[in-house]
Amino acid sequence: MKKVYFLLPIIMLVFLTILSCKSDDDNGVDVIPPNDRGEQAVVDQLIIEKYLETHFYNYEEFANPPADFNFNIVMDTIAGENATKIPLIDQVSSKTVNDRLEEDVSYTLYYLSAIEGEGDSVAFPDICTITYEGTSLYEKTVLSDVDENNDGVIDNNDLKEVYPTELFDAAVTPVRFDLTRVVNGFQDTMIEFKTSTSGPMEQPDGTITYSDDFGVGVMFIPSGLGYFASTPAGSGIGAYNELMFTFKLFQSEIGDQDDDSVISIMEDLNGNGFEEDDDTDEDGFPNFADPDDDGDGTLTKDEILTQDYIVNITQGESEPTLASNEYEIERVESVNSEGDDIVTITTITLTDTDDDGTPDYLDTDNS
Repeated sequence: MKKVYFLLPIIMLVFLTILSCKSDDDNGVDVIPPNDRGEQAVVDQLIIEKYLETHFYNYEEFANPPADFNFNIVMDTIAGENATKIPLIDQVSSKTVNDRLEEDVSYTLYYLSAIEGEGDSVAFPDICTITYEGTSLYEKTVLSDVDENNDGVIDNNDLKEVYPTELFDAAVTPVRFDLTRVVNGFQDTMIEFKTSTSGPMEQPDGTITYSDDFGVGVMFIPSGLGYFASTPAGSGIGAYNELMFTFKLFQSEIGDQDDDSVISIMEDLNGNGFEEDDDTDEDGFPNFADPDDDGDGTLTKDEILTQDYIVNITQGESEPTLASNEYEIERVESVNSEGDDIVTITTITLTDTDDDGTPDYLDTDNS
């Protein structure tokens, strides 16, 4: 199963079929198959790299932030008075990401870390609080105002490639995103960043703020990790467009999308960092979205044990020693009425009634 959700939660992704003209023979339609995913990956990488080679971002402001700096990433073309700027290609990081549909296809996913963040790391099934701008990227050939072919004449034979970007989605105030419900490239990038160390904090005017050590970056997503040929209806994104997202990462919450008390990162049984391909009972619903993982008629949450440990740090209490089949899934810090620092640790125990090495919630023999 492949996630292809638009970033705005209120907009549902519509799968588009690209159709040719009607046939004169049968008054039907000829379905045009989508591009080869491997071949399109090569095209996408070239376009993204050309953009990175010809553009820069406001790195000087990030290096020496002015007093009123908003930490927004701004990108521009390397030309004219900006001809000596350092190109993005020399400042980005990259990682290899496998295609979710075809095992022999992989992508180079480029991302820029203007600020990594100093808070918590993000896991791939987490729910993140962010602001962002999403733009589509594509290559376009246009007439040039310089002698591109060096024939001594500026005419219609002088062409150049440009890389227009079009805004299709944005949130200027923090919003929550479930990383299992966004395009894969977005999810694959967010795990490289960290949150702020504190917040949210409500200000007198009602606005919500975070400490200014949050993560700030931009991702450059090939179409195979984006919408590929099936773009959201009304989005303005073209088929096979590459995507760019600038973002600020403020907060992250542990994901338990099916509310079965087994956090979703633990439902990645094969450990490949993808949540879509672990389906114990093969019912078409991956474990992270299945409240009865083994399909035995007993809910997963009824086949495990949960427990809360309350530890008074101020009084010198020690944290519990967990059993070999017991796992911490949440930790909350607070202050009690006496002013003592308290840590509440929530754990789950994966019981194995028949002692066959398979936890009850994944074992159809125990229900």
